[in-house]
Order: sequence, then C-alpha cells, then structure tokens
Amino acid sequence: MTDIFENYLNSTGELSAEEINFSAQFFKLIHLKKGDFFIREDEPCRHIGFIASGAVKAYATDIEGKENITCFKFENEFVTSFTAFVVQEKSKRNIRAIEDCVIYSINYPNYQRLLGQVTAWNTFIGKVMEKEYNQKESYLLNYNNRPVVEKYRQVLSGEPMLVQRVATQDLASYLGITQRSLTRAKGQIH
Repeated sequence: MTDIFENYLNSTGELSAEEINFSAQFFKLIHLKKGDFFIREDEPCRHIGFIASGAVKAYATDIEGKENITCFKFENEFVTSFTAFVVQEKSKRNIRAIEDCVIYSINYPNYQRLLGQVTAWNTFIGKVMEKEYNQKESYLLNYNNRPVVEKYRQVLSGEPMLVQRVATQDLASYLGITQRSLTRAKGQIH
C-alpha cells in the first residue's frame, strides 16, 4: 500500500497502524488510462476502489446512448457503485477514468474477509457510504431545478475542481444542461 492510501486511512482515525498494515494485503494496485472503465454498466459490480491519483466519472447511458453523469470522484475518495457492490448485483452505471488513475482496489470476497477480521472497517465503510449519500443529496439540492447560471455559480463556489479538471461536455451532463447552455452561462459570469 502506498503512503497516500496509508496516510488517508491514518488521517481518518478509524484504524490503528496495525489494522492499516494488515489491510494492505487485501488491496490490489491498478492503473487506469484515461477512458478505461473501473466498473461497467450491466456487469456485476465486484470492486470498490480508493483513488490515489486521477479522477473518474460515474454515469448511466440512456436509450439514445447519451451519458448522464451523476458524479465525479478524485484523489482520496472511494469509488464504486455502492448499492450494486453491497448486494453483488449488476451496476446501473459506468465508472470511467477521465484522467490516468492509480486506484487501490479490493474485490468483494476480500472485502468480506477484511470486514470480518478488522471490525473497525465496518465503521469506516459506514462513514464512506454516509459521505457518498451526502454527496448525492447535495448534488440533488444544488443542481436540480435551478437556472443554468445558478448551477454554474454553485459549481464555481462549491466544486471549483470540476471547472479545472472536467471536460466541458462532461460538466454540462453533470449539471443536466447542454454544452451550449454551459458555455453561455460561463460567458455571463466571466
């Protein structure tokens, strides 16, 4: 396990140094190139990952093949299709790299072993899932049923990393607007 992942786990205060060291054996280092999938829609969700570097987007594809992006994840965040992972079902969304990524991944059997052997992981994962829920609720509150300019202002003030690291078409999809509308909103604000 790298210092980045170990430092993150240590910073939460949920796991002891011994528990962190023991946990390392359950995680596998993977590298994704920009455009690679971590999880595919309609395939079993078998992994949860910690992003050590890079970024991913989560999206479902509609009947016309259009991406409907629901979130972005960056360094020091866990990523998976949580509901599908927990119940071991097919994912309802894709998770795809928007930058080259280094991810520490754990598969479901190892995840179950880890939870059984290091009980502190139960509390830790509960907090990760709570954070995920809060992010989803914040997304709905900040970007649903608001004017385009207000949505973009919210991104600038609350999630400026998106403007810096996410392609315009992906940001527009995330906000539920057209790329053209986003470009106009940027022009009105800047």
